[in-house]
Amino acid sequence: KKLIRKALSMIKEIAEEDEKADEDEEDKEKAKDDGEEKKEETEEEKKEEKEDEDEEKSDEKSDEKDKEKEPKYPKFWKEFGRSIRLGLIEDSTNRARLTKLLRYKSSKSKDKLISLEEYVDRMPETQKNIFYLIAESQEKIDESPLLEKAKAEDVEVIYMTDAIDEYVVGHITEFSGKKLVSLAKEGAKLKEEDDKEKKIAEKRKEAWEPFTKWLKTVLGEKIEKAVLSNRLATSPCVLVSPQYGVSANMERIMKGQALADGSGSGNVAKRILEFNPRHPIIDELRRRSKENEDDESARDSAVLMSEVAALQTGFTLEDVNSFAARLHKSVKNTLNLDPSKTDLVEEEEYVIEDDAEEEEAEEGDEGEEGDEDGDEEKAAKKDESDDEVKEEL
Repeated sequence: KKLIRKALSMIKEIAEEDEKADEDEEDKEKAKDDGEEKKEETEEEKKEEKEDEDEEKSDEKSDEKDKEKEPKYPKFWKEFGRSIRLGLIEDSTNRARLTKLLRYKSSKSKDKLISLEEYVDRMPETQKNIFYLIAESQEKIDESPLLEKAKAEDVEVIYMTDAIDEYVVGHITEFSGKKLVSLAKEGAKLKEEDDKEKKIAEKRKEAWEPFTKWLKTVLGEKIEKAVLSNRLATSPCVLVSPQYGVSANMERIMKGQALADGSGSGNVAKRILEFNPRHPIIDELRRRSKENEDDESARDSAVLMSEVAALQTGFTLEDVNSFAARLHKSVKNTLNLDPSKTDLVEEEEYVIEDDAEEEEAEEGDEGEEGDEDGDEEKAAKKDESDDEVKEEL
């Protein structure tokens, strides 16, 4: 135990050294910015500034030597990050210590790794939770519609891209008194609602209840339920998982395991459709469902929309052929073609140039053969006349 704790403290020291170096650089940049703002000075002050600048240059040179030393912990995390996460899962005694060693990229850190402690330190007072999203890559997380509202409201989201992170978040439900909340799960709220907002949400829910029932009837077993969403900005809808259920990413991981046969019901992620009430597609579907619940085009559009949302949020399609048929039907409607017609168009006749060229070549060959025969006859006649002249002589 002592050996483990000693090793953990050494790793922590490496991480703290890098953090301290980053803080020093930020302080120096702020000091430079503050110095540039003061420009109204006397000549004596300018002279003093020059002296200070000379001193700063000498300090900068020494600082540059320190900067040449690259941060150590990112390299360590790249090599042993998975081992630390595995230790966090298995070692409950040292879980708190190992949690402080976790490093991830975020929606605000760009390519820099940050700790959970750094995330909490720069959280606004109104934010109560630590938000994260897990996917196969950083690019897929960036493009996910689940991030739309978070980006719009400038809420930082932690990016997790390793399969083992699904198991990590199952063992650390909170950090520094803040709950870890997945944006891929049901009930994720970026901010707490006041009493007025809660009353408005209740009224909105009542107004949209007939449409949510219609969606559930149309989609059937494809979804567990349909609900209003508060996390969308530009997309019409998304699919999320129940709060305590298997996520779409976890379903993908379990299906990809070597001994997985795909028959276990526990490996299937349940799906909840969240829709954006302000999106024009949703508004039109609502209007059509009110006029006629059996509107075929509205029903097909609702199914197609949910399937597209499934692909965007990492779920798999149960029936790819049906999805393709609906997509082709939608394309036909867009091109003003009759979707019911499946007959192929008659192919036009094509003139092959090679055949015409061969015929011309054959005619040319025949003409050449005729010319050769004529030349031979002329040569024979000439020889006969030459012989006759010789006899006369």
